[in-house]
Amino acid sequence: MRDTDVRAAIAAERRDLAALLGELPAERWDAPSLCAGWRVREVVAHMTMPFRSSLPGFLWQLVRARGNFDRMADRSARRDAALLPAEELLGSLRENATHPWKPPGGGFEGALSHDVIHGLDITVALGLARKVPEDRLGIVLRGVRPKQVKYFGVDLDGIELRADDLDWSYGSGAPLSGAAQDLLLVLCGRSLPEGRLRGGPSARFSAR
Repeated sequence: MRDTDVRAAIAAERRDLAALLGELPAERWDAPSLCAGWRVREVVAHMTMPFRSSLPGFLWQLVRARGNFDRMADRSARRDAALLPAEELLGSLRENATHPWKPPGGGFEGALSHDVIHGLDITVALGLARKVPEDRLGIVLRGVRPKQVKYFGVDLDGIELRADDLDWSYGSGAPLSGAAQDLLLVLCGRSLPEGRLRGGPSARFSAR
């Protein structure tokens, strides 16, 4: 797929998320997301961090975190969520719909994955019935690789993820079925609300 097509998908996804977040009551910004320990505002702070950070600033934060990217990302999200009002975080997402940021080694497909996954961290946790457009979700799912699953520490040995709304599956073994976007969250190590997954292994990947 051409970069121009992926970038158009990124811009559309950010605009859709900004519109949705703009309708949230103020108190829902403090609701928990599917990212452990992060509220909605921390997730949005994390999503918009690349738009507000210079390369030297990013590297300095990484040095302070002793080279641990996850530690750096957590610190940055918590700091920015505490310092910046929701309106500013929302404006950063809306105004940077076409920002050319790419995660290291991930390309524009990685940037789209970042936005789609974190958008789902918010909407699924809040119980919002948002469905990621099929064309955008397809780009993300086609890019799934074993090393990414390993990064999230998900044990899918002997399990086949099988989407019931798209022609997509991953792995082999006992079937775990659900909407493709929910199975994407499984790949990313998220625990989903009960009732969203079906099959023998579903309890392992559902919140209690």
